[in-house]
Amino acid sequence: MPVYEYRGLSAAGKKVKGIVDAPSPRMARSRLRAMEVYPVELREETKRPRLAEDPLARFVQRIRPRDIATVTRQLATLLEAGTPLVLSLDAIIEQTDHRGLKKVIAQAREDVKEGKSFAEALGRHRRILSDLYVNMIRAGEESGALEQVLLRLADFTEKQLQLRTRIRAALAYPIFMTIIGAGVLTFLLTFVIPNVTQVFEEMGRTLPLPTKVLITTSTIFTTYWWGIIVLIILIIWAVRKYLQTAKGASRWDRVKLSLPLFGGIMLRGAVARFARTLGTLLQSGLPILDALEIVKTVVHNRHLAQAIENTKIEVREGGNIAPPLRRSGIFPSIVCHMIAIGEASGELERMLIKVAEGYENEVETQVSALTAILEPVIILAMGLVVGFIVISILLPIFEMNQLVR
Repeated sequence: MPVYEYRGLSAAGKKVKGIVDAPSPRMARSRLRAMEVYPVELREETKRPRLAEDPLARFVQRIRPRDIATVTRQLATLLEAGTPLVLSLDAIIEQTDHRGLKKVIAQAREDVKEGKSFAEALGRHRRILSDLYVNMIRAGEESGALEQVLLRLADFTEKQLQLRTRIRAALAYPIFMTIIGAGVLTFLLTFVIPNVTQVFEEMGRTLPLPTKVLITTSTIFTTYWWGIIVLIILIIWAVRKYLQTAKGASRWDRVKLSLPLFGGIMLRGAVARFARTLGTLLQSGLPILDALEIVKTVVHNRHLAQAIENTKIEVREGGNIAPPLRRSGIFPSIVCHMIAIGEASGELERMLIKVAEGYENEVETQVSALTAILEPVIILAMGLVVGFIVISILLPIFEMNQLVR
């Protein structure tokens, strides 16, 4: 059923706006008048310019995971209070200010009214909602515990966002320092150094080696800057093309896990996502095979995904989860050991959540430690570069002083 955006006046004469669903514009106006709203403007949402054609609108209306987590928690609270699903969705629509999210909820509400399940209604919006989200909703509906599943979904999304935010906050300063340092170095080489070294070249004397290196580097930057930019663009394009191939992507995923300092953090982050996602899905009542199929998509590494696929095949044949994960050689032995204990004790879900919490804490700690190392390293590197520039400029000046004496 179409969804219409309206602007109008209430019975008290106040300006109001919102959305209403109706088979036609005429029915939409009738529904608004029944709500004592007198429409001034009525526009069908589907006739709006596509977001892909309007970059600014796409950025403003982008539905973020935080928005989804907030709406999910609100919906769980309403259902726990005994409010029917359709009325709960009505309340969410009224409370939500995000226009794109409001449209999605309104369309889902209409599908539910027409007899579809809530999971089927949400499944139409795979571009916004992940398979994990939709399948957990389906499991909650089938088990009759939709509100508990919604709460788990909200907790899951919020914890992932918190971890991501902490990592970004920890890396913000080193990245900022790197960008500033690169900008200062480029400015010195392209604007300052040419003016200073021109004096030395006019002297016609033999210059020290550091000064020659500095002048040559500055000349390359000022003369062939366009070639440097083209070369960087070509390198980025070639690397992206290579990573889009199966061989390139597989090799890069393997390299990422073996990088010094960063590889361990990436592996722990992927293991934490695997454990929390699988534990949350199993707590929500999703079958183990379906849960493993979904988990493959959240680890963001082909070698880990292949290990999970092998695990799924063995589980389908009646095996356990821990042995194939251990044989893969990728998952840490302590993780496999804890999963085996969880399977033996019948508390696999709880053990997976414990694994996730432990590895999330490790990731946060290691990122903080890495940041503490990177900050002085970046400052030292900038100091060495600036020191080299200063020495390269001062050496000819010292030689001139010697000649004068």
